[in-house]
Amino acid sequence: MADTSRGFQPYIPAEQSPAEFTAKAIVIGVLFGLIFGASTVYLGLRAGLTVSASIPIAVLAISVLKKLGGSTILENNIVQTIGSAGESVAGGVVFTIPAMIFLLPDGPGYFNYTQITMLAFAGGILGVLMMVPLRRALIVKEHGVLPYPEGTACAQVLVAGERGGKLAGLVFSGLGIGAVWKSLSWTFNIFRQDVGYSLPRTSQFPNATINVDISPEYLGVGYVIGPRIAGTMFAGGVLSWLMLLPLISLLGANMTTPFPPIHPDFAVNPATGMPFLISEMSPGQIWRAYIRYIGAGAVLAAGLITLSRTLPTIISSAREGLKGFGSAGGGTQLRTERDIPMTIVLGGSLLLAIFLAVMPGLPTQGNILVSILIVLFGFFFATVSSRITGLIGSSSNPISGMTIATLIITCIIFVALGWTGDVYAPVALSVGAIVCIAAANAGNTSQDLKTGYIVGATPLYQQMGLAIGVVTSAFIIGYTVLKMHETFGIGSEAVAAPQATLMATLIKGLLSQSLPWGLVLVGIFVAVTLELCGVHSLSFAVGAYLPIATTAPIFVGGLVRWWIERKTGETSDSDLSAGTLFSSGLIAGGSLAGILYAILFGYQYPSAADPNVNTSLWAEYFQPIGEIVPWLHGDTTAAQMAGVALFLALAVVLSRFARRKI
Repeated sequence: MADTSRGFQPYIPAEQSPAEFTAKAIVIGVLFGLIFGASTVYLGLRAGLTVSASIPIAVLAISVLKKLGGSTILENNIVQTIGSAGESVAGGVVFTIPAMIFLLPDGPGYFNYTQITMLAFAGGILGVLMMVPLRRALIVKEHGVLPYPEGTACAQVLVAGERGGKLAGLVFSGLGIGAVWKSLSWTFNIFRQDVGYSLPRTSQFPNATINVDISPEYLGVGYVIGPRIAGTMFAGGVLSWLMLLPLISLLGANMTTPFPPIHPDFAVNPATGMPFLISEMSPGQIWRAYIRYIGAGAVLAAGLITLSRTLPTIISSAREGLKGFGSAGGGTQLRTERDIPMTIVLGGSLLLAIFLAVMPGLPTQGNILVSILIVLFGFFFATVSSRITGLIGSSSNPISGMTIATLIITCIIFVALGWTGDVYAPVALSVGAIVCIAAANAGNTSQDLKTGYIVGATPLYQQMGLAIGVVTSAFIIGYTVLKMHETFGIGSEAVAAPQATLMATLIKGLLSQSLPWGLVLVGIFVAVTLELCGVHSLSFAVGAYLPIATTAPIFVGGLVRWWIERKTGETSDSDLSAGTLFSSGLIAGGSLAGILYAILFGYQYPSAADPNVNTSLWAEYFQPIGEIVPWLHGDTTAAQMAGVALFLALAVVLSRFARRKI
């Protein structure tokens, strides 16, 4: 693979060495990691999704360090690097580890503070270590191929904050508009958070569904990644929601018996006492019961194909790393090329495997095979996760799809070895959990290293900062997860933990040999078909697995960029184009407002009206504001049309800013 990084010059040249890994940057980064890690736990358990924290933390770093006497761009970068580790580790934790509650409700007490903290620590450190030999292969050599939208956007924020003037104005204009938009819809409940429509079951095209999450951060991500990748992702969503969904609905319309496989969530229809018929399912239920498995199969196949393409680059990168055994950290190496030595990477991976095999209280204790599987899968999915985030960013990275693939392979091995009892379910989940956390943090690490590559940071300091962020945030993440369980009860309506519920269902189905392999194989051959047609299947598979409400606004952002490029006759590839700067602000503003909402909603206390009922700052002071204009946020046609109009208006605002000269 050709090296596309030639001629690139970072913002801070390698010959300069401004302040970077300073005490104040480390302390502030750790504090942000604790805050964002705790907030992500809540969002992940409640909604089953997370939003990258790198950009919001970068914006906060610029402001906070300026108040503390000023800082260099590299210090600001270290703050966001350390702080973002908390968000990525928290996302991996809440997607998987709470499944322990459903797997062994009356069994060994694996769901405890020590277990959660140790698994978070192991997965987070593994994700950092696995990205060390991949940095040159994916971040440097493919600089012009993989955009890493959030990493690039974060660099935009840091550079704009450093330069000030017009560049900073574009970023902070987007920041303000994105924050106000998200606050009006989420915090103040003024208008809808999403819009959409499903055709009725009685139509000729039953249950065909189009939804749009009208979020500024998704619009910004779409602009940054461009029309080709955004369009391919949306095509995957079209397959799932506008082709497979109505097809399954048509075929099942006249069925009088349940269509296998019967998803556990729909095993009993309260109205009939029998399993749900397809004709009784909503579009979302059909997607969860059947189509999501197809998307998971497509992600699995696309990941394997991606790995096969990447292997030559990985091998060459590993060779370069191995050559540096005796010379790592030598004085002749440029500052911007210094990594953690390969001896530490290999030794650390070995120590992690031993730690998992001997640590008391972990399901992996005493199982060397499981420890080896974790390291191998961790390396594989770190590669896949890095490439996916390189295409679409961390917020849309289908970590749960990779975890599903890991669990499938792990459970197949367990079944082949005869490990099919309930006692092996938490062992399989531990493999999936650590790999999930490692993949999440590898994707985040990739974005941070991309940011550092653009601004001219020292990779070694970033990697050390990420390790610090993992270790410190792991302690607060475990506490927050347990507190959420004690307060709401994980699995309840208030904290449904949708991803963890899916993982528990999958493990039970695999170990009992009742997994719907037919659906998974359909997804695998969808990816194979695309590859035979000459289309790279990874972004398509991601779109097929994600809700169309996520891919649709990303596609709109890509369309805006396509229109700008056609109108101006120039491509917006510059790292400092007006469109990418403003989009960076949209991503940051939307993320910050979403986290503020999580804090307002998550702070629970006894209601004054009824001390036995918990309320929140949001429910008591902000939710009632939406009642002033109820027609804007209800389920009425007027509210739907208003949401569409407002989202299109935001797209127009983005296009106006994108056409500015800088």
